[in-house]
Amino acid sequence: MVAGGAIGTLMEYYDYYLYGLAAATVFPTVFFPNQNITVGTIEAFASFAFGFLLRPIGGIVFGHIGDRRGRKTALMITVVGMGLSTAAIGLIPSAATIGVAAPILLLVFRMLQGLFVGGEMGSAASLVVEHAPVGRRGLFGALLISGAGIANVASAGFMAAVASSHSFFITWGWRIPFVFALVLTIVAVVLRSKLEESEEFKEHTATIALKQAKRKFPLKEVFRHPKNTILGILIGLPQSIAGYLVLTFGLAYMVSKGTAAQVGFIGAMIVGALQIFAAPLWGALSDKIGRRKTYIGGCVGFALLLYPTFALYSTNMAVLIWLGMIIGFVIPGVAMQATLQTMLCEMFDVEARTTGVNIGYQISNTLGGGFAPLIAVALTAAFGSVLPVIIYAAVIALIGIVATAYASFRPDVENAGRLHELEVTSGGYPASHTRPPAFQSQ
Repeated sequence: MVAGGAIGTLMEYYDYYLYGLAAATVFPTVFFPNQNITVGTIEAFASFAFGFLLRPIGGIVFGHIGDRRGRKTALMITVVGMGLSTAAIGLIPSAATIGVAAPILLLVFRMLQGLFVGGEMGSAASLVVEHAPVGRRGLFGALLISGAGIANVASAGFMAAVASSHSFFITWGWRIPFVFALVLTIVAVVLRSKLEESEEFKEHTATIALKQAKRKFPLKEVFRHPKNTILGILIGLPQSIAGYLVLTFGLAYMVSKGTAAQVGFIGAMIVGALQIFAAPLWGALSDKIGRRKTYIGGCVGFALLLYPTFALYSTNMAVLIWLGMIIGFVIPGVAMQATLQTMLCEMFDVEARTTGVNIGYQISNTLGGGFAPLIAVALTAAFGSVLPVIIYAAVIALIGIVATAYASFRPDVENAGRLHELEVTSGGYPASHTRPPAFQSQ
């Protein structure tokens, strides 16, 4: 079950990390030539941002399918769509070959990629968290981010391998990791064909059928609680920009300082390997001390550690650069990512959970992560310093802290160790319930 959910998260992050790495190193030359390097990089990162524009739409469309037809149905569609659109990017001829058609095709397939990615996390998180044992939802939800770590290793490792020869990398080498997405798609389809819906979702579906009731419209149900819908978007902003500032923009920044791109690729592999093991630790911690404390701690760490991260990037020393990537992302970024999807799942009822998670996750990623590299490049170019980027990240982190502090979560989020006690006392509620009465009345 976890493998079936995590394989899609692996593909989601593989696609986006891969595109980000290519946008920072090869796309300015292949698709946006005849420009100075800064303009070409801005154009490449603008195409990166375009992929996020359809993510909220995909979140709503596939969230509706996941809440009405089942998480498995949505997951099968999204994983095939992600794989085909990513492979198609690797087959686009260069601008030198077909002219302006090349960047146009890049934008088209990038937006299709975003559409299908938009429906992935909500369905995967809902399925995994709903299957999780009582008191271990944080751990199980975080395993999805372990899949993201594997994606980081795979995408960066692939790029490092094909970048050994610059001429081969620019012409054909960069295409190989994109086309490889087809192999991941086949593996994902096989794994997901064996998935089963959670008991919570089955019970909900059976209750609807027994009562011969009309199914509720998921999007309408999500906005019956506008406070948590809005806060879910704001909560997700810091985690959405963390990886794209530290790893994606960070790669472009260190390359601009004279560092070989391969150093960044290897560093991303190291970060991904550590993320595989760090994510479950952060998730387990959230089961012990609460999602709120864990996530806020990640936001604070992100704001404080970004400056030393970029100071290390400026050294042009591989070991110090890798250390910067670790302290800038593995500590605060993974803490936030490992906690977010479980928090969002616990903010919405079962009949609208996939849609609710998708809206919070995808809109925050669109507003935050999608434009983060572009904003960072523009700020650095305008001010001649990375300091405005540090301030920008600190403001986003503060927004996440305030939103998390005011959001309403289930009792087991704030008192994870007392979950069993809550369930057996008269004041408690069954594990299948999605919210206590006080929460539902908000």
